[in-house]
Amino acid sequence: MSLPAGRAAAIRTNALRKVYVVPRGRRRAGPNAPAGSLAAGAEIVAVAALDLEVASGEFFGLLGPNGAGKTTTIGILTTRVLPSAGRAWVSGADVVTEAVRVRQTIGVVPQRPNPDRGLSVRENLVFHAAYFGIGRADATQRAQRLLDQMGIGARGDAKVDQLSGGQQQRLMIARALIHEPQVLFLDEPTVGLDPQARLSLWDILRALHGEGRTIVMTTHYMEEADQLCDRIAIMDRGQLLAQGTPRALKAKAPGGTFIELTVHGNAADLTEATSALPGILSVSSSRDILRVCAERPGEVISGLVHAASRTGLAITDIHLSPPSLETLFVSLTGRKLD
Repeated sequence: MSLPAGRAAAIRTNALRKVYVVPRGRRRAGPNAPAGSLAAGAEIVAVAALDLEVASGEFFGLLGPNGAGKTTTIGILTTRVLPSAGRAWVSGADVVTEAVRVRQTIGVVPQRPNPDRGLSVRENLVFHAAYFGIGRADATQRAQRLLDQMGIGARGDAKVDQLSGGQQQRLMIARALIHEPQVLFLDEPTVGLDPQARLSLWDILRALHGEGRTIVMTTHYMEEADQLCDRIAIMDRGQLLAQGTPRALKAKAPGGTFIELTVHGNAADLTEATSALPGILSVSSSRDILRVCAERPGEVISGLVHAASRTGLAITDIHLSPPSLETLFVSLTGRKLD
C-alpha cells in the first residue's frame, strides 16, 4: 500500500525474510515424538517476503496472534535479528550494513520490562543515556522531564521493584526516548497490564504520536490497533495478509455478521448440516467452536440451534460479532486472532 500523500518513508522493507533452522543437535522427530515436533535441520519461516513502508510521523501497527512474525520483524528492524533474505531500512539506513546508525535513530520498548533493578528509576535513564554519549547533567535533566511526561516524576528515587507493572512500562518508554530517537518501536507494550494501566498507556502513546514521532507497535489486541494506529498490517504465520487504515480494513471484512457457537462436543460434526441452511455465507469450525457468517443472523440462529439438536450437540454459548478487524482476520485465516 502506498504511503500517505506527501509523507517520506521512515521504514521500508523489501522481500524481507527470516528462516530459523532447528538445531542439528536436536533428536530427529519420530513416531514417538510429541505432536508438532520438528526434525533437526527443519526450517521454520518466521517472516516471508515482507514488503512494508511506514511514513515519517505515522503510528503503524503490526497486528496478529502469537507466532505471526511480528516480534521477528521488529527484531530485524531494530538490528537484533539478522534477516535471511531481503533488505530493510530505518531512517534511510540499512539495518544490516549500517546497524550502528540505525540504533542511534531508534528507541525500543521490549515486550517485558527489563530495567536494571539495582538502580533507581532515574539512574536507569541516566545510565542508558551514557550509551549514546549524553553527559550526566544533560541526561539527568532529560530523565526528569521524561519521568514527568510519563506521570512518574515523583518516583525518580524509587527502586524499580517499587513501581507497578504499568509504571515500569512507562519507565521503559522513557528509557527508549532518552536519546530523542526518530522512530519508537514497541513490542506488545500493554501485555499483562490491567485495563486502567492499559488505557493510561494509550494516552501516553497518543501524546507521543501527537508530537510527530514515528511509532511502530506490535499487538494482538484488535481494539488497541483500531484505537491507536494510523495504518495496520495484519500478519499471520509470517505472511502479510492485509494492510491499510483501520477503517479501510474493516470495510474489507465480510458484510455479514459472524455467529460463534460453542458446543459440547466436536463442532466439525455440525459443519455439513449448517452449511446447507439458507442465509449462511460461510462455515468453519475449530474444536468445540463453530463459526458461521450470515447476512441476517436473527433469521439463521434458530436453524443453527435445531441443527445442533439434531446432531446431538448441546450449545453452551452463542456470540455475535459485527464486521471488524476480528471478522476480517477470521475470514482470511478461518480462526480467531487470539
